[in-house]
Amino acid sequence: MRLGLALGYWGRGPDPGHLALAQEAERLGYGSVWTAEAWGSDAFTPLTWIAAHTSRIRLGTGIAQMAARTPTATAMHALTLDHLSGGRLLLGLGLSGPQVVEGWYGRAFPKSPLTATREYVEVIRQVLARQAPVEVAGRFHSHPYTGPDATGLGKPLKPITHPLRSSLPVLLGAEGPKNIAQTVEIADGWLPLYWSPYRTDVYAASLTGLREGFMIAPMARAQVCDDVAEGLLPVKAMLGFYIGGMGHAARNFHADLMARMGFEEEARRIQELFLQGRKEEAIGVVPDAFADEISLIGPRARIAERLAEWRKGPVTDLLVTAPDPHTLRVLAELST
Repeated sequence: MRLGLALGYWGRGPDPGHLALAQEAERLGYGSVWTAEAWGSDAFTPLTWIAAHTSRIRLGTGIAQMAARTPTATAMHALTLDHLSGGRLLLGLGLSGPQVVEGWYGRAFPKSPLTATREYVEVIRQVLARQAPVEVAGRFHSHPYTGPDATGLGKPLKPITHPLRSSLPVLLGAEGPKNIAQTVEIADGWLPLYWSPYRTDVYAASLTGLREGFMIAPMARAQVCDDVAEGLLPVKAMLGFYIGGMGHAARNFHADLMARMGFEEEARRIQELFLQGRKEEAIGVVPDAFADEISLIGPRARIAERLAEWRKGPVTDLLVTAPDPHTLRVLAELST
């Protein structure tokens, strides 16, 4: 099980410590570093900055949102950064949810997310293969465009730039059982939002027929500290925000996932409180047990014990969000 560093997306502004953390992770032998995007900073620009200041560590978008760019634009970002970094890019993609897609990107959330994802990946595959001009007659992605307002002048094109790797890995963020099963079929890896090494049965039916080399790369908060309860507070705050605020009361993929993992009553209560504006109470309802299962928090010996559980399952890459170089070093030492 390889280690990766997940830096996430920016808050009010860039984190001045992110580059140093990425460089330390490379020095310690971490396999990858990942950036994200929500409705602020983008995923590709910080990753390009990191690429310019590192030499070996792989560079992942975890995740780039499909609604933010057409699939050809995403493929252009990918092949450009892959060239500039010497073939280090891992392209992680995700649909996000209706709240963000319609509220921030100003476009309709697809009525068939599975079809939209499949078509998006197909376009990217064609661009990177560069065997012929891109031609996809899809429900959501049409190349050339043939909609009712088309001029009829669209021409199939293939990229001017020759991609460095036609096999550039594409990973998908997926939460629902059917979405995960499709990810196994069409992608090179899966980026789980929450992973509990004690509840791998939740995903078992969707992960049948895994191909050799398929990546399973969940993110987990990690922190070496003496007080476990205090160390879990950032995890609970994250869960409260995602489960309570990242979605509509009637359609929240994160809350549905928590429910499938055995915490349905708590998930619905978190939603209820958060949507009433009672955010602190919502965070307080997040069960310590759930926050603890999906993270690595506590003294070194406790983390070592729990890390052994992570290694027993199918996870190939553990992407840690670690707040300090000391935690990165401890995890590296425990993984050798």
